[in-house]
Amino acid sequence: MKPILSRPRVLVRLTILICFFALTAKFSHAQSVHVWESDFNGNKKLEKQDSTTFTPSDFSSDIIITIDPSITHQTMDGFGAAMTGSSAHLINNVLSSSQRDSLMDDLFTSKGIKLDFVRHTVGASDFNLSSYTYNDLSAGETDRDLSEFSISKDQTNIIPMLKLAKQKNPDLKIMGSPWSAPAWMKEVHALNGGWLDVTWYRTYAQYLVKYVQAFENEGLPIYAVTLQNEPLHETSDYPSMRMDAGNQINFLKNDIGPAFANANLNTELIIYDHNWDEPEYPIQVLDDADARKYTAGTAFHAYAGDVNAQTTVHNAHPDKGIWFTEISGGGWATNYGTNLGYYMQNIIIGATRNWAKGSLFWNMALNQNSGPQNGGCTNCRGVVTINTTDGSVTKNEEYYALGHVSKFVDSGAARIESNNDSDIINVAFKNPDGSIVLVVYNQSSKFGNTDFEVRVGDNSFTHSLFRYTTATFKWYPETASSVTDSKFEPLNYSLHNNYPNPFNPSTTIAYTLEKSSNVTIEVTNLMGQKVASLVNQKQPKGRHSVVFDAGHLSSGIFIYRIKAGSFIQTKKMILLK
Repeated sequence: MKPILSRPRVLVRLTILICFFALTAKFSHAQSVHVWESDFNGNKKLEKQDSTTFTPSDFSSDIIITIDPSITHQTMDGFGAAMTGSSAHLINNVLSSSQRDSLMDDLFTSKGIKLDFVRHTVGASDFNLSSYTYNDLSAGETDRDLSEFSISKDQTNIIPMLKLAKQKNPDLKIMGSPWSAPAWMKEVHALNGGWLDVTWYRTYAQYLVKYVQAFENEGLPIYAVTLQNEPLHETSDYPSMRMDAGNQINFLKNDIGPAFANANLNTELIIYDHNWDEPEYPIQVLDDADARKYTAGTAFHAYAGDVNAQTTVHNAHPDKGIWFTEISGGGWATNYGTNLGYYMQNIIIGATRNWAKGSLFWNMALNQNSGPQNGGCTNCRGVVTINTTDGSVTKNEEYYALGHVSKFVDSGAARIESNNDSDIINVAFKNPDGSIVLVVYNQSSKFGNTDFEVRVGDNSFTHSLFRYTTATFKWYPETASSVTDSKFEPLNYSLHNNYPNPFNPSTTIAYTLEKSSNVTIEVTNLMGQKVASLVNQKQPKGRHSVVFDAGHLSSGIFIYRIKAGSFIQTKKMILLK
């Protein structure tokens, strides 16, 4: 029979454990995981699910996705689509003012999917109301000084809609892609097909300088310009121009590169801008040392080849960036779930795991007849469909595929390390505010749900996902801060629960500063009363540690509070004596 005097000690321990669970509930928001899903049948479209919570890992799942935020890869520019002439016309002219505002909110603000990257055609493409460039002349005329240069044809729809998009999302990046040089600069003297005449290389470079400057004057800075849309494809159906790798090398190093540099433009120059099936093209350009110094990297399309080609080019030149710039949905693949799955596998997860700094779809909006068309594709689909009869807007699978990443991953985020499973494929990001985003897709053909565990350090959460379903998870780690001027590694802290044996009540708190910071470390009880001050001074960049001896404290729950600059982290400790 136990002596009655042992009861108070048991009650103390029970009370402490009750307080611990209460404290965990109080602080659990820091480790709450928010979940959104889209399924194969379209019954769930970017639909918010019940949140889950991190707990200590038990490693009981067959599938474990391990995320390591300390290993970072490429920095993300963003996600979006092309504001073609057709898209801008539909948004600006078919919709009423309130409908237009609502759609642009859905596209470019956090009320919707918060797109932050758009592609713009430099002159007309196959999705415009007509064919034109910014320097069109009568047959036989030339304009070496570009005195007739004008962006007036973009003033009606394209520029107003780009301005509205940037008003909705001030962080919006714009990428320009030319379909053709002016006809008088080309060997065939026509917009549709043919080569750029070497006589006009330098003039064409100045034409693109003027384009960037003109849009800058409109309050629309151009983040990047690709040298030529689909340079290995020329057609008589719509504006297009051939530009082989050798042509791009010479144009880049002798003309457009120096022209942009001399004009002090910050706009990036990006090569290739064509399909995955010809990775040797960008590698050839990047192998030329004089050309390479003028380019930020390579852009890809998805109409041929495999997404792994992006990694082939990255591995050949890891100091240069990768962008994914075009894929269109269309009538050739009408099943919503199959389309969504393809996008998640190849454009959202596949492209970014293969080093893309951003993923862009083709038309932002098309009408119910896949137009307006200017030659080319007759059954393409936009991110949204605008019905010209009643002004109704349909959000297509492209919208939801983009939304699973664009709504949650901010420009400037870093892709972080995560292992990929054959069934639950994924990609993970760390936002500038410290939040973590994980995008997964269950590509298993097995009927029913697949269970998996997501592990970060010693903690994890579990989730179950039906086949062909997409999910996005977002959470704020305990170390996350909206101001990340200092960074801490996970604190080394102990849960002392070896009652009734004696113990050494000391804990080492280790942390790393990214730069010199004013640091304070305090220990408080549950009432917020300070029981110890461990550090209160400016400390240099680097790794530091401090030992906290809790021998003078009674049993209870205590909070470490560590602050560097505006960065704050808290951790818990239980003392049982």
